[in-house]
Amino acid sequence: MEKRPFLTEAQVQEILPDVPTPFHIYDEKAIRANARRINEAFSWNKGFKEYFAVKALPNPAILEILREEGCGVDCSSLTELMLSEAVGFGGEEIMFSSNQTPSEDMKKARELGAYINLDDATMVGFLDRVAGVPETVFCRYNPGGTFRLGESEEGFQVMDKPGEAKYGMTEQQMVDSFKQLKAKGAKHFGIHAFLASNTISDEYYPELAGILFRLAVRVSQAAGVHVGYINLSGGVGIPYRPGQRENDIYAIGEGVRKKFEEILVPAGMGDIAIFTEMGRFMTGPYGALIATAIHEKHIYKEYIGLDACAANLMRPAMYGAYHHITVLGKEDAPCDHKYDVVGGLCENNDKFAVDRMLPRIDIGDLIYIHDTGAHGSAMGYNYNGKLRSAEVLLCEDGGHRLIRRAETPRDYFATLDFTPYYKTMFPGEDETK
Repeated sequence: MEKRPFLTEAQVQEILPDVPTPFHIYDEKAIRANARRINEAFSWNKGFKEYFAVKALPNPAILEILREEGCGVDCSSLTELMLSEAVGFGGEEIMFSSNQTPSEDMKKARELGAYINLDDATMVGFLDRVAGVPETVFCRYNPGGTFRLGESEEGFQVMDKPGEAKYGMTEQQMVDSFKQLKAKGAKHFGIHAFLASNTISDEYYPELAGILFRLAVRVSQAAGVHVGYINLSGGVGIPYRPGQRENDIYAIGEGVRKKFEEILVPAGMGDIAIFTEMGRFMTGPYGALIATAIHEKHIYKEYIGLDACAANLMRPAMYGAYHHITVLGKEDAPCDHKYDVVGGLCENNDKFAVDRMLPRIDIGDLIYIHDTGAHGSAMGYNYNGKLRSAEVLLCEDGGHRLIRRAETPRDYFATLDFTPYYKTMFPGEDETK
C-alpha cells in the first residue's frame, strides 16, 4: 500500500493561522466511509453492532460522527462512560469492558444500562454486591497458551500469547460464572475475547470467530444458559508501513459468516448477534500528527528536531512502532537523506524515526506523521512539562474545525495547590478564574 497524506501542504497552511503546530487532524469523510464499510460487511448478521473502542480516540466530535453512523462505544473507565453519555450514548449502545474495576465505574455502567463484560470470575460477586446483576451479562474468555495464525518458513507465525495476558477467564471459570450469574437473575449471556493485536490478516476474525462459536456451543450446554451475543473485540490492524497489504473488511465479514453458518446454525444458535470493538481499524489511518521542523543537528548522525515530541505520539518511543513520515510539499521528491526525526524530551527514545530515508528537510518544513488516528493523541502525557497538542477535524466539506484546543501552562498547573505561586507565574491574572 502506498502511503499518501489525506491533506495537502496548502490545506495545512490554511489551518495554521487558527491552530499552530503541532496538532492531530482527523479525516471526517474517510471515518464515515469506513464505518459504513464495516456495517455493510457484517450486514448478514441481524444483530451486528460495532462498538468503537473509546480509548483509541476519546474525542466527542469523533464519537458523535460514529454514533451517527450507527456505531456503539466500548468503554473501560468512568470518564469514558461519562464522555459517551454526554455525546448521547446509552443503554445497549455502550459496552463496558474493564479490568480491576473500581466500584464507581461499575455503578455508572449499571446506571447507564450498558452491557457489562466481566473480566474475571471474582467479578461476579463484585458486580452483584456493588451494582446488581443485569439480565444480560458478558464474560471475557482467555484460552491460554499461544495464539498462532498463518504459516511461515519456521512453521506457524506467532501472533500473540494469551496465556501471558492479564485478561479473561478460563473455559471452566466461564461455565461457573454463567451458572452463578443465572442464579442471580441473568437471562442472556455474551462471550468476548481478544487474542491478538494489530493483525494484518483477513483470517484473524474468522479464526477467532471459530474459537468463540465452538466455545459458545460448549458453554451454553454446560451452563444451561442462552448465549445470545459474541463479541470479537478488536485486533484488526492497519498497514503502518508502505507496501503492507490492507485488511479487506468484506473478506473478513464473509469469513466470519462462513464460520457462523458452519458452527452456530447447525447447533440451533443462529440467533446470536455479532459485535466488534475496533478502534485502530476504525480511525487509525484517518488521523495524522502535523509538526514543524524547528532544528537540525549534525554530529555522528543527522537529526531533525520537531516542535512535537513523544508526549504527542508515544507509540514510537514506547513500542519502537513505525509511523510513516511525509514532508508536505515534497511528496514526490527523492528520499536521499538519512535522518533521525526527534522531539525535545529529555529522553533518548524520543524519536519518531531512526535512520529514515526522507527528502531533504529544511527548517520550517511541515512534517506529516501518518496513522495517528488511534492511540495517538489519546496516549499523550505531560512529562517534562510538555503540553498536549490540539485536535482538528477535517470536515467533509473540506473545511476544518478545532475539536480540542491545545493545553496551556494554566491547564498543566490546574490541579496543584498553586495559590502561593500564582501571581508570580501568571502576573495580572485573577487566581480565582
